[in-house]
Amino acid sequence: MSIDKHSPFPIYYQIQEWVKTRIDEGYLKPGDKIPSENELCDQFEVSRMTIRQAINNLVEQGYLQRKRGIGTFVQLPKMEQKLQSMTGFTEDMVARGLKPSSELLSFQIGSASTKVAQELQLEEGSPVYEVRRTRLADDEPIAIETTYLSPSLVKDINEEILQHSLYEHLEKNLGYKLMSATQTIEASVATENEAEYLNISKKAPVLVVEQVSYAVGDLPLEYVKCIYRGDRYKFITSINRNK
Repeated sequence: MSIDKHSPFPIYYQIQEWVKTRIDEGYLKPGDKIPSENELCDQFEVSRMTIRQAINNLVEQGYLQRKRGIGTFVQLPKMEQKLQSMTGFTEDMVARGLKPSSELLSFQIGSASTKVAQELQLEEGSPVYEVRRTRLADDEPIAIETTYLSPSLVKDINEEILQHSLYEHLEKNLGYKLMSATQTIEASVATENEAEYLNISKKAPVLVVEQVSYAVGDLPLEYVKCIYRGDRYKFITSINRNK
């Protein structure tokens, strides 16, 4: 590719779009390492600052991923989750042909905050299980999940169960039939703590998903707050226009 220095488009943008085209057309595939900044400087005969701006933009847009001490790689495609269906993380990953796993960060009984009590229809200060896990797909961290459950409804929780599917325990072992859920999704940036667990940079884009899952009779069984990596996850839905 040659740079058009008379183009109205900045040089960094031209380089950025060239890399995106190489990815979109399959010349650069997910997992491929791209040339170093010095190599790109030589190739395009531009400054390192110009190359760095192009690469930074592509990292922010989710096309590339930096790995400390190794280099910059083409990002794996984002996982899509349809909002029309109610599935747990384990079920979702298995359906994609990926190996789901969890790293338990904390597991305790605490007191329900105002927010948690409202979502689970409990008295404020009531005892609740608080479970915090990192969720992984093929050993790659995808999300940090904090789940709140009422011990009076959800019994026999232990660390072994939490390494697998909580939905399976609720339905197969406890006999609940999960029927529906309410969900909110917001954009945010990773805190230092979240970035460490998700192996992303601080202030990288994340999706904050809150969900309350209901069993038959509108019984709220769980309240979950999940921090998804913005570079690896997206939600899709179908909508109809009401006339």
